[in-house]
This record gives sequence, structure tokens and C-alpha cells, in this order.
Amino acid sequence: MTEKTLLIVAHAPSDNTRRLVESILTGARQGAGDTVEVVYKPPLDATPADVLAADAIILGTTENLAYMSGALKDFFDRCYYPVLEEKQGMPCAAYIRAGQDGTGTCRAIQSIVTGLRWSWAQDPLILRGDWDAGFLDQVDELGKYMAAALGAGII
Repeated sequence: MTEKTLLIVAHAPSDNTRRLVESILTGARQGAGDTVEVVYKPPLDATPADVLAADAIILGTTENLAYMSGALKDFFDRCYYPVLEEKQGMPCAAYIRAGQDGTGTCRAIQSIVTGLRWSWAQDPLILRGDWDAGFLDQVDELGKYMAAALGAGII
């Protein structure tokens, strides 16, 4: 019986970023056990109702011109005020697929999360530089950790 919901909102415009989503979902489902439901929504499909139904969230984005993807920004634009009061303290994590250094993207996401008063379960994961298959293991572990910690009541 599921008792909690982990929402994953991740932009996946390429084959490699779709592989990241598949990997984080695999890890999250493995860590979820019977107590956590794992829900994936692309940013353009995610709604305030999805966030309100979640107990924790993982955000995923590409680095676009030293900023988050337009799709993730659109998600924040639509969801910020409708969830602001009710979801304060919600545990969150993020991963950034950065062709460069990812710091601008990370700073922008951290700024919005600070305004929402969500609680970082861990520092944002920045997957820097050329594609590395090891990125898949890193996001798998992130998903596993978030789901298991949510299920255990750690976050």
C-alpha cells in the first residue's frame, strides 16, 4: 500500500536525457518499496495538482544558455504561487545535465526552491561535460535515495 508520492519532473529533449529519466525512475522504483508511489511528469505536463499531491520532488533539467530549460521554467511559472503556501518544507532534489559547468542553472533552481521554501534533501547533482554513461548510475542512486528516504520517513 503506497502512503507517499515522489514526483519526478524532468525535461528530456534528447536520447541521453531520456536515458537519465529512465535511470532515475528505475532507481526510484527500486527504492520505493511498497510505501512510495513514483510519478513522472514532463515539465510541460506537470500541474500544481501534481505538486500538491506529492510528498517529495526531484527536478531534472538540461543546461540551456547557463539556465534551466524553458520547460522547467514554465513548470515553475505555472506552479509557484498555487503551491507556495501548502508545500513549504517539501523535500526536493535536482539533477542538471550540463554541457558546460551548470552553475548558472543550479543557482537559478536554488533561488526558486528557496522562494518556495522547499527543503533540499541533498545538493543538486550536476552532470558536467561530455556524455558519460556513469551519469546513469548517479541519477539511479539519486532516485533510489529519495524514494527510500521518503518511505522511511527520513525526509
